[in-house]
Amino acid sequence: MNKANREEFFRRLWEDNLEPKGELNYTNPYTLLVAVALSAQATDIGVNKATEKLFQIVSTPQDMLDLGEAGLKEHIKTIGLYNSKAKNVIKAAQMLVDNHDGIVPNDQAALEKLPGVGRKTANVVRNIAWAVPTIAVDTHIFRVGNRTGLAKGKTPLEVEKKLIKAVPKTYMLHAHHWLILHGRYICKARKPECGQCKVYDLCAYKAKTI
Repeated sequence: MNKANREEFFRRLWEDNLEPKGELNYTNPYTLLVAVALSAQATDIGVNKATEKLFQIVSTPQDMLDLGEAGLKEHIKTIGLYNSKAKNVIKAAQMLVDNHDGIVPNDQAALEKLPGVGRKTANVVRNIAWAVPTIAVDTHIFRVGNRTGLAKGKTPLEVEKKLIKAVPKTYMLHAHHWLILHGRYICKARKPECGQCKVYDLCAYKAKTI
């Protein structure tokens, strides 16, 4: 996709949704970190249901440690892989208390050292919590990047690096959300809703549907 089309691509997404928001519920950077970590291989709706009561009693890493792994599991047992996720959340809470005074650091490398927190999760947290213009490539963004021709790559990291170069700076802050929402509701995996697409004519996808 050439520069002019990339500019128009994001201008239309911006025009359609001026202030895009993530769909996970949270109360502060810590609960956001927990919610994003729990959302791996799970739906945002499912995570929100599981954390509704959890976040009424947990707002800090120390709160999480006080709740304990068994207590956490009771809240998140409806989420896939909840046993391993609970272990990681507790370990991460302990690291945050021990190494960061219980504060979630706005630092990519430090976040990625936390159990259960990879590059994607760290990017999401920094983008939402501190308005850092990061790109977190999940399955939706990976699909949209490749399908549209916006940023083709064989790995999430390759797509991320290409998107950082491809996205106009004006739209960089919210690009992550626009692309996720576009992939989730319009550019779907099995049957894209091309007839509802705002960027249909800019897309390189050959098997378009109407």
